[in-house]
Amino acid sequence: MDVIETWTGQEACYLQAALRDSNEGFASRLGVAVRTVATWHRDPTIVPRSEIQQALDTLHEKAPEGARRRFARMFRPPTDEVQPQALRVAISVVVRGSQVLLVCRRGDGALSWQFPAGMIKPGASSQVVTVQETHAETGVHSAVREHLGSRLHPATGVTCDYWLCEHLAGEAENRDPIENTDVAWVPIRDLARFIPADKIFPPILAALEAHA
Repeated sequence: MDVIETWTGQEACYLQAALRDSNEGFASRLGVAVRTVATWHRDPTIVPRSEIQQALDTLHEKAPEGARRRFARMFRPPTDEVQPQALRVAISVVVRGSQVLLVCRRGDGALSWQFPAGMIKPGASSQVVTVQETHAETGVHSAVREHLGSRLHPATGVTCDYWLCEHLAGEAENRDPIENTDVAWVPIRDLARFIPADKIFPPILAALEAHA
């Protein structure tokens, strides 16, 4: 049986799939919130807390033999199988007047302000993901106005799709306190105080100039 030294959101999602659980069913087995499971799907690199690591260990050890085999196949796929598609993320640049929406993320012991984002699963629409994940994270309803381009992120190596979106309704609130510490509308002219300008995809800066 595979021994998982450190569970990440990715391995947790493999175990969920192997058990054929819904988000609600898997959360119930582990004794965590449904949103925690949803967060693992959005960001498979997340490392759960130690108590959740132990719960995942126990669930894996007690899983039926068939489920363990399915998990092992996903965790260590045969070398002749087609490799999974590269991780893609939809980034939402949501504008309201002269303001832009940001979230403050936890990660690696530090906090960082970023644009709302969500993982694009195989077969999913990047445009749909950007709108859905923005609402899930912040409570803000938005509409896509323009595709700002795509790139391989220089820090993470993840393929990012960038979308300029318009605020439709909803006040900004932190609906994902596990992943984020805060959500805020920030004046576009002050954006560099939150995210260094040299870290921002240039087409974003160009698109925001018209709204500053």
